Amino acid sequence: MKKALALLLTGIMALSMAACGGSGSAAPAAPAAGTESSAAADSDLVTAAKEEGTLVVYGSCEEDYLAAACENFQKLYGIEVQYQRLSTGEVQSKIEEEAGNPSGDVWFGGTTDPYNVAAGEGLLEPYEAENASHLISDTYRDADGQWYGIYKGILGFMVNKDELDRMGIEAPKDWADLLDPKYKDLIWLSNYNTAGTAKLVVNTMVQKFGHDEGIKYLVDLDKNIQVYTKSGSGPSKNVGTGECVIGIGFLHDGITQIEDNGYGNISLIIPSSGTSFEIGATAIFKGCKHPNAAKLWIEYALSPDCVELAAQNGSYQFLVIDNAEQPAVAAQFGLDPDNVMDYDFEDAKENTTTYVEDVMNALGSAADDRFQTE
Repeated sequence: MKKALALLLTGIMALSMAACGGSGSAAPAAPAAGTESSAAADSDLVTAAKEEGTLVVYGSCEEDYLAAACENFQKLYGIEVQYQRLSTGEVQSKIEEEAGNPSGDVWFGGTTDPYNVAAGEGLLEPYEAENASHLISDTYRDADGQWYGIYKGILGFMVNKDELDRMGIEAPKDWADLLDPKYKDLIWLSNYNTAGTAKLVVNTMVQKFGHDEGIKYLVDLDKNIQVYTKSGSGPSKNVGTGECVIGIGFLHDGITQIEDNGYGNISLIIPSSGTSFEIGATAIFKGCKHPNAAKLWIEYALSPDCVELAAQNGSYQFLVIDNAEQPAVAAQFGLDPDNVMDYDFEDAKENTTTYVEDVMNALGSAADDRFQTE
């Protein structure tokens, strides 16, 4: 039923897709009677946003959730929403190229490492959101209001049990296990240049092992990597079919494949020595053309009106506001949002770009052909 609803919403949005750039656009509509959102605490902001009449969203969450969130915002406020799904690395590159004259207004979803890079470059607009009072901890916001967390995802492994059984190979239990030669050409990871998930993997290894040993680990891991995907969810989407035997990524993406796509052959593994987590975020682009609609979006994104749409559309991350209902299925798979390492967001904010460059330089030209950008 959930999948059918997601497909229906996606189909509705697809009917209004823009002719270029892969953008989706929800046709304007007046809010239905009785649908005034709990997201907006300031009626003046709602009025100002409606006067602007349009909002452009770059979304780095999954397409179904993005479509549903944009459709609901349009329904609540009668503001036309144009959206495009891009990986976090693609959004980062796009707004860097646009250099303060962004074609989008807000960024929605995707891990915060690229958000922090953009914040450090002065490309995000600070905004003190009223609904930030519902965040369960200050961990889930930028201190200056340049981004706000909307969900939390745990990094781990997704494996195809049938394929491992067929090959007579045990599943990896920890990060060090992935370096075993028996896993050669069985592992998929996302691209360090385009995916926030992969940037988180880089930062996690540096923080777990130290800079030099962390970079060395990733170079050794490369020997067993078969494919680097453009998007962080790419590995998870290929585990159930067996094309990918071991995928590194966020475990909620594996839950989507099990629950919504029926791949009961997938097992989820939390690395035994510890793992890190993403904070999926939202932010306003500095210099955006619809600043009031962008602020209203942030209020909306920090409300149940928005975040509870995730689980209804195949995205089972833990939510980080206190007035939203958590997706029960995540706990059913044994995931604990607090069973994670103490991730250093400040180090990631200051050094992600450098660490990615260090990895790519250490890998050299031998890995170039496998880093997908299309």
